[in-house]
Amino acid sequence: MSMTIVVGLLMVVGLIGVVVPVIPGLAIVMLGTVLWAADRGDVHAWLVVGAATVLYAAGLVTRYALPGRRMRRAGVRPATLVLALVAAVAGFVVVPVVGAPIGFVLGVYLVELAGHRDHGRARAATMAALEGVVTSAGIELVTGFAIVLIWVVGLLTLGVGP
Repeated sequence: MSMTIVVGLLMVVGLIGVVVPVIPGLAIVMLGTVLWAADRGDVHAWLVVGAATVLYAAGLVTRYALPGRRMRRAGVRPATLVLALVAAVAGFVVVPVVGAPIGFVLGVYLVELAGHRDHGRARAATMAALEGVVTSAGIELVTGFAIVLIWVVGLLTLGVGP
């Protein structure tokens, strides 16, 4: 089987991993790009990796910064986020795949409810957290598709074989 096909399949698995949080999807997409460049071994392929790395870094920073800023603006305290992350880990252990986002959102609600004794405020914080989770996944998915696009452009301009 050609390395191009292997890398293409790896990238599809990575994109699925972005949606299904069991596997590190974005890292797998990036790994595919690096494997492809290593197999080709030319400067142009490594330039594709360089461009993909810039997108990867920008995606990671944006993935955490944008939702976090929105949640803080909505009044979700940093301590709430830390405890919600603990709840996300527990949720992942209890219910693999979907437990992490459920645990995170439930953690935000319970911490805010315990801290303020106000269902309205806890609900608003939970909605901000839910929006943050969806925004984060969306940013990661767009980043993954952008890396795949860079790789496809590299394939089309450099040719499939080494």
